[in-house]
Amino acid sequence: MRAPSEPVKGGSADVEEFARNIARIVEEGGKALAAYLKPREEGRRDDQYAEVTDVVKTIGQVADYWLRDPQRALELQSSLGKAYLDLWANAVKRMAGEQVQPVAEPDPKDKRFADPEWSSNQFFDFLKQAYLLTVQWANRLVRDAQGLDPHTRQKADFYVRQIANAIAPSNFILTNPELLRETLASNADNLVRGMHMLAEDIAAGRGDLKIRQSRSEMFEVGRNLALTPGKVIFENELMQLIQYAASTQTVLKRPILIVPPWINKFYVLDLTPEKSFVKWCVDQGLTVFIISWVNPDEHLAKKTFDDYVLEGPLAALGAVKQATGENKVHAIGYCVGGTLLAVTLAHMAAKRDHRIASATLFASQVDFTYSGDLKVFADEEQIAALERQMAERGYLDSRKMANSFNLMRSNDLIWPYVINNYFKGKDPVPFDLLYWNSDSTRMPAANHSFYLRNCYLNNNLARGKMMIAGKPIDLKAVKVPIYNLATREDHIAPAKSVLVGSSCFGGRVRFVLAGSGHIAGVINPPDRQKYQYWDGPKPAADADVDDWMATAKEHPGSWWPDWLAWLKKHGHEEVPARLPGTGKLKALEDAPGSFVKVRD
Repeated sequence: MRAPSEPVKGGSADVEEFARNIARIVEEGGKALAAYLKPREEGRRDDQYAEVTDVVKTIGQVADYWLRDPQRALELQSSLGKAYLDLWANAVKRMAGEQVQPVAEPDPKDKRFADPEWSSNQFFDFLKQAYLLTVQWANRLVRDAQGLDPHTRQKADFYVRQIANAIAPSNFILTNPELLRETLASNADNLVRGMHMLAEDIAAGRGDLKIRQSRSEMFEVGRNLALTPGKVIFENELMQLIQYAASTQTVLKRPILIVPPWINKFYVLDLTPEKSFVKWCVDQGLTVFIISWVNPDEHLAKKTFDDYVLEGPLAALGAVKQATGENKVHAIGYCVGGTLLAVTLAHMAAKRDHRIASATLFASQVDFTYSGDLKVFADEEQIAALERQMAERGYLDSRKMANSFNLMRSNDLIWPYVINNYFKGKDPVPFDLLYWNSDSTRMPAANHSFYLRNCYLNNNLARGKMMIAGKPIDLKAVKVPIYNLATREDHIAPAKSVLVGSSCFGGRVRFVLAGSGHIAGVINPPDRQKYQYWDGPKPAADADVDDWMATAKEHPGSWWPDWLAWLKKHGHEEVPARLPGTGKLKALEDAPGSFVKVRD
């Protein structure tokens, strides 16, 4: 077995240059440390340890289960010891020239071990297999800990997964053959560049690491993103309402109102023109309105969920009527925007308000029983700690939610960029979707606390116990037809969660399952011919995704044309195209407006 100090093929070090670069690394490291310490020394950062405390507490509960029974603990230790002995025996046989089968192999989709030397070099192959065996053992720790309640088990599984992802040998220079080759070949110049980028990213995160996932200088909202022509025709404290210019001579009589998530910016639905759902809708002869939420600061700390209903969708409905004269609209909600739309529909049903003719939900949850890994952050103790943090500023810092989303897919959204940026010293490739992903927003304290408690913690919306404007709301009272879209690989709104939510409504529901995940499954233009979708009957309350798919019909390509056909069944009358800003509401500014351009 080759020692790690032996040169890896491809390396040719210049000792003097290497030494100079080490000195530069130390210098850049000092800048990174200074960027980290500066806000703390100035009293602008109060480090919170609630997350670390919860990790330690949860892992401690797992350990306690195993250590309470000496026989059980011995069996667990023995299983790991046997796995390591089997690996060592294989390594000895391989050194002797024998052909052996690996004791552990990574998933074929695992890109961390794609470099050929992870298999051809015995040292790195040994490290890889030892890591995989350890991860399998750690997963067993959680899986077989029968004494844990379901929520603790879910948290333990999540935390163990994050620890396992962090300690992978691919994340360290001396245990990653590709990084070691590159470091030796460049005389550590890659690490100099990487440390410089690290210092920049800590400074950009105001003392926290804000990992760059895309070339931010390559994109700008209004320059090469969010380009569909339109006008801002209405605004209040919480949102601007954009009306898009028609590109056809006639349009569907009933307008479309889109309610995007307030935790992200609306232009995920209007990225580049070839990916824009908004532009596609306009080109199909639809009059499209979209809400652009404010990026709130401490002045909006007391804005409640009620305010988001009243000053968001309901205010927008009034503005759409003024702009078009139409009494009814087709409404669309995406992610938590869909949750907000569902709440609005239930509130309107209670008031016998029939201005929404149909509703479409994109990857939106209304029943949070199966809401996935985000429930890890939503128990009483963690929500209370988060509320204390929000009380200090009046809002949730945008980085908190962004970090939570990134952790849910850390092997896709964190560690590849750590390796590429800070070890290889390379800029990430320009990618509009990841630029949008990093362009996150803050959330008012009152609104976010209500959302976490009533949805994730207590599931009050599905249980009929959510209160809006002082009165309970009931989703069963919602009778409008609903197009309920889930995405098969969704990690934010899991397909099962969306599917189960279909049974919460009192009217007709068309459930459709799209291929791919939370973003790519929704933003899937027809001309790209990617992924697929399934349609079938309205799922039962206890339905499972696999069982539903067994009776569903698969269709190639985008679900967008299917949705349009469904929409036209609920009103196909056409009128002459509308020009934004020529009705009762005059244009305030050009799309995409000013609210969306406010960055943290």
